[in-house]
Amino acid sequence: MPKEKQQTFLGATATLGIAVILVKLIGAIYKIPLGNIIGRDGMTHFNAAYKIYAVLLSLSTAGLPVALSKLVAESRALGKYNQSRRLLRASLRLFTAIGLAGTAVMFFFTRQLAAMMHNSLAYWPIKALSFSVLCCCIMSAFRGYTQGCENMVPSAVSQVIEAVFKLAAGLALAWYLISAGAGVEIGAAGAIAGVTISSALGLLYMVYDYLRTRGNTPRGSDRPASNGVLLRRILTIGIPITIGASGMSIITLVDQSLIMGRLQSVLGLTEEAAALLNGEYEFGMTLFNLPSSFVPPITMSLIPAVSAALTRRDHKRVGKIINTSLRLTTLLAFPAGVGLSVLAGPILTLLYPKQPEAALAATYHLQILGVASVFVCIMLLTNAILQAYGLAQIPIGTMFIGGIVKVVANFFLVGNPEINIKGAPVGTILCYIVIAVLNLIVVGLVMAKRPSYMQLFLKPAVATAAMAVTAKFGYRLLSGLGNSLATLGAIAAAALVYLILVLALRIITREDLELLPHGDRLARILRVR
Repeated sequence: MPKEKQQTFLGATATLGIAVILVKLIGAIYKIPLGNIIGRDGMTHFNAAYKIYAVLLSLSTAGLPVALSKLVAESRALGKYNQSRRLLRASLRLFTAIGLAGTAVMFFFTRQLAAMMHNSLAYWPIKALSFSVLCCCIMSAFRGYTQGCENMVPSAVSQVIEAVFKLAAGLALAWYLISAGAGVEIGAAGAIAGVTISSALGLLYMVYDYLRTRGNTPRGSDRPASNGVLLRRILTIGIPITIGASGMSIITLVDQSLIMGRLQSVLGLTEEAAALLNGEYEFGMTLFNLPSSFVPPITMSLIPAVSAALTRRDHKRVGKIINTSLRLTTLLAFPAGVGLSVLAGPILTLLYPKQPEAALAATYHLQILGVASVFVCIMLLTNAILQAYGLAQIPIGTMFIGGIVKVVANFFLVGNPEINIKGAPVGTILCYIVIAVLNLIVVGLVMAKRPSYMQLFLKPAVATAAMAVTAKFGYRLLSGLGNSLATLGAIAAAALVYLILVLALRIITREDLELLPHGDRLARILRVR
């Protein structure tokens, strides 16, 4: 395979990676002051609505855009450009119908959904988020199409637009409502209304970009299949992926309801007291997804690239893409997750100065969740690999097994009065360990040449261990400077040690860097041979 093809994959990954970093930085800026504004109980109401939304959104958009990108990539690889355009038109009708259904469920059955979460105060946050489902569904059709064309820029820009306006509108509304004397549940509704506004603006951009660039696609001589045939193909591929992807969202939703229910029924807490206690776990969860945010750019680029290579029976390129993806994921996930765990208390105290009690209570949770996030990253990547191979049923099975582990663990641990909410992160880490290990086993079996997991994981693990020791003792040495300076100094020292070890242990090679945009120059700067 020519070198420029590999550059296409990694260039797409880099484009989405930059966007995701920006989005997550903006997201951190959003959630941190939001937690300071609405507090632990407000975050419980916010997250209750968001988890319902996540389930409906995953059912609507998790698998179908992936299927669309896969089919578009395959069509273009075969020169069927007319069919790729018809795929978009057919998917728009399907995605709009699904979005309308999801919006209707959230808008007209709000009270029932809140009762299901054992949280009646989540009523207005759920209502405020309902129309976002429709916007995101339609937007995902355009994103699936452009990703299938191996053009990640529109997706990247739309994500940044969403994040910026979520920050601006959400925080402004939450602050205004709380300042006006509204309850924290109304403040949470204001914050979450920012999500709806931002998704509408993201959709407008995707429509604009498509109308602006649609003339750039070559006119093919192929006769595309009918809309009915194409929709069946999208659904055949997309439904198993949707089930697998939404499985975790459903399990998380059930888990949240279970936790709130167990806290009230076993411990005898009121709904408000249970929300406050559950808020400890939710505060820890605000940073839990940070490491895994680096994985979607890789997976969104991987699926169409691997699908196209498999269509051409180019197994060498498939192996190269997958091994590169695994290496990038471990290099990013290991230090990010372990770093969060080691410096959990200082980081939370730094980010939530107006909620010191909540930060202290959430420290235990983040210590466990930080390590769990490493396995989430591995799970997400291996899910994408299996989906690209057409084995979407495997992630469904592994997620179901992991979900059962999570629910059972939380049922007994959270239901134990001596453990209560401290059992929630334990169930979470057990769940993702099981899924990640099972997925890795299957990936090794389906690839033409099995990846060397020892080579991929051992050296990054050694570098991460040294980084963790540096972070721990660095914070202790600098603690006299105050928490803020000590935390930032420890992070900087740990990052430097990790970078040095990555280069010294030759975890990343010159060949890897040369595949990235401007990689030759980067290799020279870092003196990588």
